[in-house]
Amino acid sequence: MSEETVQPAPVVILDDSPNGPRSFVRHAKLISLLTLVSRLLGVLRESLAARYFGAGLVSTAFTVAFTIPNLFRRLFGEGALSAAFIPLYSQSLKTHTKDQAATFAAASVNLLIAILLTLTILGELILWAIAAHWHLQADRLLTVKLTAIMLPYVLLVCGSAFLGAILQVHHRFGLVAAAPIVLNAGLIASTILGARLWNMGHTDGQVHAIFFVSCGVLVAGAIQVAMLLPSLRAVGFRFQWTTLWTPAIKRMLILSLPVALGAGVLQLSVVLDRGISYLLAQNLDDHNQLITHFTFFGHVVRYPMELGAAPRLFWAQLLYQFPLGVFAIALATAIFPTLSADALDANRERFRDSLRQGIKVTLWEGLPASIGLIIVAQPTVQLLFEHGRFTPTDTAWVSASVRMYSIAIWAFSLQQIVSRAYYAIHDTMTPLVMSFVTLIVNLIVELPLLWTGLGEAGMAAGTSASFILQTIVMLWMLQRKTGSLRLAQFTPFLLKLLAATALMAAACWLVQMAPFYPLAPNRKAALGRLLILVFTGAAVYLGACAALGIGALQNLLPRKPRP
Repeated sequence: MSEETVQPAPVVILDDSPNGPRSFVRHAKLISLLTLVSRLLGVLRESLAARYFGAGLVSTAFTVAFTIPNLFRRLFGEGALSAAFIPLYSQSLKTHTKDQAATFAAASVNLLIAILLTLTILGELILWAIAAHWHLQADRLLTVKLTAIMLPYVLLVCGSAFLGAILQVHHRFGLVAAAPIVLNAGLIASTILGARLWNMGHTDGQVHAIFFVSCGVLVAGAIQVAMLLPSLRAVGFRFQWTTLWTPAIKRMLILSLPVALGAGVLQLSVVLDRGISYLLAQNLDDHNQLITHFTFFGHVVRYPMELGAAPRLFWAQLLYQFPLGVFAIALATAIFPTLSADALDANRERFRDSLRQGIKVTLWEGLPASIGLIIVAQPTVQLLFEHGRFTPTDTAWVSASVRMYSIAIWAFSLQQIVSRAYYAIHDTMTPLVMSFVTLIVNLIVELPLLWTGLGEAGMAAGTSASFILQTIVMLWMLQRKTGSLRLAQFTPFLLKLLAATALMAAACWLVQMAPFYPLAPNRKAALGRLLILVFTGAAVYLGACAALGIGALQNLLPRKPRP
């Protein structure tokens, strides 16, 4: 029978107990902890990459090639299909039988596999044709070959992310959050082993090592999928052959189409930025001579970015995404199933309460993270990356980009919550429209800035400006769409946050004037500067929050068990 003709007793998996699944902040703590481990390993991974590969052609080729599987991961694994799937699967578990919900999940997975297999095969054919029939420079050809090696990772990483979405609806977040740890550990191991097997002082040795690292990506992807299977069986999911065209699947595709387009626009922005940093940066010709100008409609134009801009921007993104992943994305991941289930309520008051709590905690984390990363950008980059083939000039450029990105960490964080709120109420069109606006604003702002003193940091400035605009507009529209979120009541809370953040910044500025503050231009002194600034800023901010009675702090502290 079709789902429309069966009306069984509802199966309810969500409850309101303080220690039950509705405590999304508790789940966010677990995700944050595991994400912190993953991000620390990610920083170590990139530190090793900077040491052995530097910001040269081999590193640039790998950075651009690895963008492709990550693009599909965000489009399919964590993007369109999962954004539409989680609300529908949550509601199916709440209003239909467990078997019907499991059948819907299996059909969704089958659909994803069919789409990804088709795209992978087509992609490999296209890459083979490009490599075989186009005359490419050595660095472009290396990029194509690395992309061909890592393209099957699309199926593995998207499958892992989508299977993780099933577990998230059942409030099993641990293994899903731990999966990226496997990738980072695999890349660390393959980078170290590759550096031992080949001579990293020569380009040929770096090329052999980067091929080895690319193969390590595939091995890590297979392990990521395998580690989720026992938990999937525990929640009742089984791989099964079932029809791909059911009313529920049709509904999911209808909802996912605008999300896919919106995610596609966002990822197009990422690809454009990566492409701009690749094509508008200085490069080497076949004789290893630096090319500093290009011809545009008969005019000689200076390349606005120096050699290695693409990997430097990637490292800057890694640093600003560190607090974003540890706090904001963790909270958004934990709150999404709750918002999706609460959106079923007639008056949506629980939905609004959960959303308000999510916004408060996000701002509590995002505002100090924005200012704090601006303050510690230079010592952080110097400590993590400035060794081996990574030069002080690279440190200066990456630090400048980190500061520009950091301006909008609070907006990046808040946008994670706001977008999921739209998806929970099945409004996928608004995020789509705003994605186009973000793309246009980003290009309008960043392109002129590239030829200013900002250089490649202008790209970070454009990204920040576009996300700030997107977040403010989407939050205002959500207020009108869902009824009153009582945003005006946030004013006292926001003023307290700003005061606490200002005190933190002032304390960090004052401590840099102290006679014990290390100023030597080496990594040991950079570690000292970083530790002093981090501990000073954290102590002052947490102390100010406690003194001002900011309630969001209580959500992040361990709760005492009830007797």
